[in-house]
This record gives sequence, C-alpha cells and structure tokens, in this order.
Amino acid sequence: MEVIVQFLSSLTDSDGTVRWFVIALAAGTVTVFGMGVASLLQSAADPVRRRLGGVQAADASMDESGRKLVSFETLMGPIAKYVAPKDQIENSEIGQKLVYAGFTGPSAQQNFYALRAILFVLLPVTVLLVTRLFADVPVSSIAMYTAIAAGMGFLGPSIVLDRLVERRQKALRNGFPDALDLLVVCVESGLGLSQAISRVADELQVSHPELAIELALVNAEMRAGVDNVVALKNLADRSGMEDIRGLVSTLVQTLRFGTSVADALRVYSEEFRDKRTQAAEERAAKMGTKMIFPLVLFMFPAFFVVAIGPAVIRLVNVFSNL
Repeated sequence: MEVIVQFLSSLTDSDGTVRWFVIALAAGTVTVFGMGVASLLQSAADPVRRRLGGVQAADASMDESGRKLVSFETLMGPIAKYVAPKDQIENSEIGQKLVYAGFTGPSAQQNFYALRAILFVLLPVTVLLVTRLFADVPVSSIAMYTAIAAGMGFLGPSIVLDRLVERRQKALRNGFPDALDLLVVCVESGLGLSQAISRVADELQVSHPELAIELALVNAEMRAGVDNVVALKNLADRSGMEDIRGLVSTLVQTLRFGTSVADALRVYSEEFRDKRTQAAEERAAKMGTKMIFPLVLFMFPAFFVVAIGPAVIRLVNVFSNL
C-alpha cells in the first residue's frame, strides 16, 4: 500500500486526489471480492448444481464401494470354498438369516463362512502373540485364553448375525404400522397397488429406510415384469415377519380373487390395530412381574437399610456398652 501511495504521489501533488484514488481502489477491491463470494454462494445454492454434485458423488462412492466389494469377494472366495459346510440344512439356515439381516448378495454366504474361518484362526494367534509379551502367564492360562478366542472366532459371527437379524426385524416392525396406514390412504385415493407401494416407499425413506428399501425393491420387481404375487411373496421371504407375511397373504388373495384392494387393506389394518392393542395390553400385564426383580435387587435393600439401619446401630451400641 505504501508503494502505491508513493507512486501516486509522484504522479500528482494533490493529497486529495491520492486519497480519493486509494478509496476508489479499496472500494473496487471490496466490490469484486463481494461479487466473487456471492457467485460462489449462488453456485452452491443452485439446485441443479447441487443435484449434479450429489449424483457425481454417489456414482463415485458406488464405483469405489463396488471395487472394494469385488476385491473382498475375490479374497474370500477361495477361503470359503474349503470352510463352507456341505450340509444343505445348515447352509439354508445361514442363508435365510443372511437374507433376514439384509445381506442378499450372491456371495454373502461364502463371505460369512470365510470371515468365520479367518476369525477362528486370527483370534487365537493374536492371543498367543500377546501372551508372549507377559512372561509370568502360565501355560494353562494361555491354553484357556486361546480356546476362548477360538470359540469367540467361531461363534462370534453367528451371534452378530442373530443380533443384526433382530435389529433389522425390529426396524421393519416399527415402520410397518406407518407403511400400512399410508398404503391404505394411497389405495383408497385411487392409486394402483404398484403406484401405492412406490409412493409409500418414497414417503418412508427418511423415517424407516429399511422398510422403504424393501418396498422399493417390490415395486422394481413389479416394473421389471415379475408377477405381483411373486414379488409380494419375495417381500415376505426377505423380511421373515409374520405381520408382513399376513399383509402379503391378504394382498395375494385379493389379487387372485379380484376383490377390492382398498377393502382388504382396510380390514387388515383394523385387525392389525387390534393385534397391536392386544400386544400392548400383554406387555402392560407383564410389567408387574418384570418389576419384581429390580425391586427385590435394588429397592428393598435400600429400604431395609433406611428403615432398620438406625435400630441396628442402636442395638450394636447397647450391646457394646454391656
């Protein structure tokens, strides 16, 4: 700034001219900077640019996740070929649990068995390496820790899978009443079954994404040419829930006999509300029995200490003075 002022002073002897020129230069700089910031904000707020940026980011993330998935499946494939059980019953049970948990990929089952084999070997080896750092650990303890680690590696994936199944079914169960009410409203308003399922899936994307994905998959199967009955039965098979299975049975019977879908959904909605009311009453009736254990373990000891504690202290003092 001093160099600029000296240069302007050499051009003119008037201090006022130099002052106004510096003010104009500063104002122009601020104006250009403000216009640049405004342009950036406008670009960021532009819905078209934001949508294109989101699509490009989603495509990039999908490509990256796809490459990671391919590499993971390539790594797990040879391992699963040797550790997967030959029993078809066990394979069907694990495959069914994987579907209930949301893992519907063609290589989900082999990845599960490969992961179990890796943990079965990796956890005991890790325990052996860690125990070598402690010289005072006896051999019997090392063997016990190694056996526990091997058991955790073998049973851990099954336990985690069961928890994932419970969590996903709980999420589906929580979103099913809202989906049923929305489906009744959409069908009664004149939409077809496929359009109603699509609209309900769109409405539940934020509140219940698991159920929205399942309904969107049903709609995609219907649009791809799969029979409506088959698509609905696939939904029941993927969820593993009696509530959704009952809804699917109602819709299948309606489509088979040609009756009104709105009437069938209204009747099932009323039955489902009665079932929810009965389930809530059952939980409320069990509440008294469930409260016995925390009362006995936590409330009664504190009550006895407060009520009988002073008397016990006085008796101890009296007997100690004898």
